[in-house]
Amino acid sequence: MAFKPKYTISDRILNNIAVIVSAREIIEQSHLVPKWETKLRQKALMRNTHSSTAIEGNKLTLEQVEALAKGKDVIATNKDKQEVLNYLEALDKLPHLAKKGNIKTADLLSMHRLITKKTLQHEKDSGAFRNRQVFVGRRVIDGTGIHEVVEYMPPPTKKVPDLVMDFIAWLNTEKTWEINPVILAGIVHYEIARIHPFIDGNGRTARLLATMILYLSGFDHRRIFALDDFYDRDRKAYYAALKTAQNSNDDTTQWLEYFTAGVALSVTEVKDAITKMGIMGKKAVKSQIALTARQMKIVEYINMNGKVTNKNLQALFGISSQAVHKELVKLVDIKVIKPVGQGRSLHYILV
Repeated sequence: MAFKPKYTISDRILNNIAVIVSAREIIEQSHLVPKWETKLRQKALMRNTHSSTAIEGNKLTLEQVEALAKGKDVIATNKDKQEVLNYLEALDKLPHLAKKGNIKTADLLSMHRLITKKTLQHEKDSGAFRNRQVFVGRRVIDGTGIHEVVEYMPPPTKKVPDLVMDFIAWLNTEKTWEINPVILAGIVHYEIARIHPFIDGNGRTARLLATMILYLSGFDHRRIFALDDFYDRDRKAYYAALKTAQNSNDDTTQWLEYFTAGVALSVTEVKDAITKMGIMGKKAVKSQIALTARQMKIVEYINMNGKVTNKNLQALFGISSQAVHKELVKLVDIKVIKPVGQGRSLHYILV
């Protein structure tokens, strides 16, 4: 049976979309130089990683997540550290995880494998559809002991492959991508949560896939929005919003009202941050500086470490000293970075 989402465009959804469009337009028209763009991206990366893993019970603080991202060790369980490192890697690789209009079941499985590797009780469950029934529940303590209360029972295990296949077939149609990208991301998030195709890691996979939809659609092409942070601020509201669809025969209207409100908040926070930076202008008075993916990586490296050397980048990219020098010269020429020191002490910092 072909997948078809059920929802109504309510006044609340329309109002949220209006806020999103207005705030995003300001962001897109601002002269956002690479130095500030990478700082916003890094902040979103850390907050999304912390929030998406914390929702599932990970105990690392935001400060510990930032430390791990810099290669430092923190005092925590190996499982908690690995979950964070996995999600950081997944978000970093986001642009390469799937292609718009050509998303495959294998892509979804690869995403799950990426965020769950070395964290599940049975490694064979990583990157594989569940082979047994699972449920979402909570523990209740009463006079007779501890009981598990079932909050949600996902579809039968045998139906999972077909449900995913039908959903991805719908996701790859041209008509689907005509849906507003925020609404589409909300639908994707809910449907993965509803099918619950994996033994564990369903929530992280749903949130990662929704983030990818926003990227592939061009809505968050800079990857500077921290939507997962919205869910983590009030987890009860997050789960309650998902439950509204489960309790109304999968009508996602109320869920989409919640989801679009979260995107509106996230986009508004970025708009406010840009305003405080003093780089908000009328239709980009200065033209945007377009950097290649490798050049953006260099800027991100400097943001993380304060400076960079030729040797650092040789190791990072696996290329020759001459190839690195060419990239550095280009960035110096367009005044994104500047050299400091000479000889062996030569390094580069952001302008």
